[in-house]
Amino acid sequence: MSYTPTEMMTIAAARAIRNDDVCFVGIGMPSAACNLARLTHAPGVTLIYESGTIGTKPDVLPLSIGDGELCDTSVTTVSVPEMFRYWLQGGRISVGFLGAAQLDKFGNINTTVVGGDYHNPKVRLPGGGGAPEIATSCGEIFIVMKQSNRGFVENIDFITSLGHGKTGKEREELGVKTKGPSRLTTDLCIFETDPATKEFIVTSIHPGVTREQIQENTGWTVRFAEQVIETPEPTAIELDALRALNERTAKAHAGK
Repeated sequence: MSYTPTEMMTIAAARAIRNDDVCFVGIGMPSAACNLARLTHAPGVTLIYESGTIGTKPDVLPLSIGDGELCDTSVTTVSVPEMFRYWLQGGRISVGFLGAAQLDKFGNINTTVVGGDYHNPKVRLPGGGGAPEIATSCGEIFIVMKQSNRGFVENIDFITSLGHGKTGKEREELGVKTKGPSRLTTDLCIFETDPATKEFIVTSIHPGVTREQIQENTGWTVRFAEQVIETPEPTAIELDALRALNERTAKAHAGK
């Protein structure tokens, strides 16, 4: 079956979600991956969004955390202070699923400023929202992001959400007890975190992609695992579910 790199990325990211996960979902590609998992192999996953919706099962992908679709289809909706203090900081969420504008090899995320300095940046981004707390309080962090030299950089311009720090040691030194970034899925490959150095290493390459392509689209020197597998191609069930979800979303949001 034919499929696009974005479909491969979304499906590969979705496969990381387990049926018993309680997952804090970011808007955009993380939301697509998590809802695809719910619609396929992980119907029991509990999806939580920053606006306070718990156990939400949207029929279409939300435009933002304030999209009424999330509240309408949730088991319950709690206040944002309760969401963060009791659920997130209370250690009740197993996975945080995030995206990024810039990312380094230790999983530090920038969604604040690019270029220049904080007060005079080349580009000012939306900021962190709840992502900094998600990054430190969830059991582990999965990241999904299209791969390019522009986004995958040796040194990010601003650490919005902590990964493992600038050297891979800072998370532990700061006393953060959660696992942190453990998996990064792109349109080219899958990275996982080296237990010793805490840097991302390639463990799976998507069909038709070369190691040279991965390095060409990465701003740091890429490390490959001793045994690198080929990512299994999307199944018909996965592709059908993803395409139907995207079609419903496009129709629902037409003109908005």
